[in-house]
Amino acid sequence: MDSYGNNGTSWADQWDNRPDPAPAVDQKKNNGAGKYKQKVGAGFDKTKSVASTGFKKVKVGTSVGFQWIKDKYQKTTQKK
Repeated sequence: MDSYGNNGTSWADQWDNRPDPAPAVDQKKNNGAGKYKQKVGAGFDKTKSVASTGFKKVKVGTSVGFQWIKDKYQKTTQKK
C-alpha cells in the first residue's frame, strides 16, 4: 500500500470502469458524414437557385422603376 492507501492504483483506475486504452472508432460508422455532406450540398444548391431568382427579380424591378422615373421626368419636361 502506498502513502495514500490505494494499493498502487490511481484515481482513474478506481473510478473509470472503461477498458484502457479506449477502443478504436469503427470507420464504417463515420460514413454517415457523407450523407450529411450530400444534404448540405443539395441545400446549398437550392439556396443558390433561390438567391439567383431573387436577384433577377430585383434587377427587373429596378429596371422597371428607373424606366417609370424616366418616363415621368420626360412628361414633365416636354414643351409643346
